[in-house]
Amino acid sequence: MAAGPVFLAVGAAQGLARDGFDFSRNALSQLALGHAGWIQTVNFLLAGALLVMGAFGLRQVLGGGTGDTWGPVLVGVFGVSFWAAAAFPADAGAGFPVGAPDRTVISEQGAVHMVAGMVGYLALCAAFVVLAGSLAARGHRRWAVTSRLVPVAVLAGFTASGASVLAFTAGASLGLLWLTAVTTRLATALADR
Repeated sequence: MAAGPVFLAVGAAQGLARDGFDFSRNALSQLALGHAGWIQTVNFLLAGALLVMGAFGLRQVLGGGTGDTWGPVLVGVFGVSFWAAAAFPADAGAGFPVGAPDRTVISEQGAVHMVAGMVGYLALCAAFVVLAGSLAARGHRRWAVTSRLVPVAVLAGFTASGASVLAFTAGASLGLLWLTAVTTRLATALADR
């Protein structure tokens, strides 16, 4: 439940504090570059650990139906993608870190970072669709409908990333925050039984 808010809060704080970082031009991943880049690397590692632990917890809470199994597995894949993003940092560009060129040249390392993010967020979107079944089965129809719609918005943000980094950031943030909402809802609903 904490992975998304913690990751976003640490990223936002760094973005505001780091010279040359511009939310309209730079992705949070780029904060892993430069002299204070270790903070974002640790942020990726921590978020990944929280997501993987959360996947195990979600599995315990949900039980054993098909959706109850695959939802947590997909959340776990999402968590592992954060570890891969930490191991393979994004490329410099769009003026960050200070002194970097405006144009980003994709390296092999940067390509792995992008693929890890793509695989992770596709897994997250699939998890929302799968968990929608678990939500519906537990009587949370509106939550189920929203869990089927959120992936559309997340993927729209990723699709628009070529035109706007803010669209990408909004889509990624929505995914993280909706995961917090869904896991909180499932955990509290089952605890109330």
